[in-house]
Amino acid sequence: MRALEQIKRWPVRHAAGGVVVRDRGVVDTEGDLDRVFKLASVTKPLVAYAVLVAVQEGAIELDQPAGPPGSTVRHLLAHTSGLAFDTTEVLAEPGARRIYSSAGFEVLAEFVAAQSGIAFERYLHEAVFEPLGMNSSTLEGPAGHAGKSSVADLLRFAGELLNPTVLSSELVAEASTVQFPDRNGVLPGYGSQRPNDWGLGFEIRDHKLPHWTGSSNSPGTFGHFGQSGTFLWVDPEVGMACLSLADENFGDWARIAWPALSDAVIAEFG
Repeated sequence: MRALEQIKRWPVRHAAGGVVVRDRGVVDTEGDLDRVFKLASVTKPLVAYAVLVAVQEGAIELDQPAGPPGSTVRHLLAHTSGLAFDTTEVLAEPGARRIYSSAGFEVLAEFVAAQSGIAFERYLHEAVFEPLGMNSSTLEGPAGHAGKSSVADLLRFAGELLNPTVLSSELVAEASTVQFPDRNGVLPGYGSQRPNDWGLGFEIRDHKLPHWTGSSNSPGTFGHFGQSGTFLWVDPEVGMACLSLADENFGDWARIAWPALSDAVIAEFG
């Protein structure tokens, strides 16, 4: 049985997914690839990519002050600015703790807009969606969670993460490398992690257990999942990316289904 056929048995109304292999491109898909789903926090890697384009273009710098006093663009991308989850309340000194913050991504979007003179929704479209041909992808609200996209579009983004063309390979490597190592924090849905490793807009698997990726995924796997029932991971060691979108909120079903799918995909295509 194909690994992606598992999606048909998930307790959801609609779901779709796909697998990309670095040297082969898209190797398998399942479901309606053009259906548009709410991404929830899978929005964050897309927003982070636009922020990194702004860095590459010289509009901003990673270590430029942004957010609360003492914080930088790097702190905001790595969830170490000290901002609370959904407000701009400061809970810690920058760099002290890994506090997962959607509000931090809203601050980032506002910062890029102010520095570039371009509304962030437009910047995201022109920097990421347009060059990758992600024609159904939009940001319709807060930059931390209001993205919408399709499997077809996110397969293009996954391919970009495996073989960068919009960003330099060096920036993608930095984004997928642990920033501010040994910072503890809470991974939403999975509790306290010691450490809670994160790159620049991407969560890094490391040795977290339990985790939403599979036991076969390497510690260097990076990506994100969303509370709307969405995930995207890239495993650089096996040169593969896997993603799935669904319209059932994250819960026990996903804690079981996603790791099983990830392990099956790696077994089939790794």
